[in-house]
This record gives sequence, C-alpha cells and structure tokens, in this order.
Amino acid sequence: MAEFKHVFVCMQRKPPGMPSCGDKGSDQIFMKFQEALMTKGLFNKMAVTATGCLGPCMFGPNVVVYPDAIWYGNVKPEDVEEIVQKHIIEGQPVERLIVSKGKPPGMF
Repeated sequence: MAEFKHVFVCMQRKPPGMPSCGDKGSDQIFMKFQEALMTKGLFNKMAVTATGCLGPCMFGPNVVVYPDAIWYGNVKPEDVEEIVQKHIIEGQPVERLIVSKGKPPGMF
C-alpha cells in the first residue's frame, strides 16, 4: 500500500490585479480531489485540505502533496485524476506539473 498523502489546495483570493489561486479555479480542483476521495474510497490513502495562500501565487493554482513536499503549479481540474492515479495511488509524482520539490517554488 502506498504511503498516506495529504493534499493541500490553495483557495486564496486576492484583490483584482493580483495573481491568486482562487481566481484561477482552485475551487473546482478542490472539489475534484474531494470527489476522488469519495468515489475511489481513498480514505486510508489521502486527505484533502483547502488552504489559504501557499506563497507562490504566480504558479497557481497550487497543490502541495505531503509528506513528499511535491509542489504542483498551474493545476487544472482535468489534472486531478492524473495526480490521484499516479501520485496518490501509484506513488509516482506527475512530473509535467511539478514546479518544485521540497520547498515553495521561487522562495528561499
């Protein structure tokens, strides 16, 4: 069985003109992860949490998977199924969506 994963989805909305995950459809991404959790019965493999700002707004919508510390950026709702299947179930991060490993992209 794959290691338990905790998925964080940034839902932050910011004033007009500022990049924000919430304005780029992160609510749909969060719902898709919730749907996968329910329909695939992944309660023993993952948790999904909506968060405030994760920091790297320019890469949003942002999704972070722990304990792997894999930062996915520019995630679209249609990417969620691939993240769930490959990363959560099979343990292989989706390379094409990774913007950083271990720390927020563009920081530190």
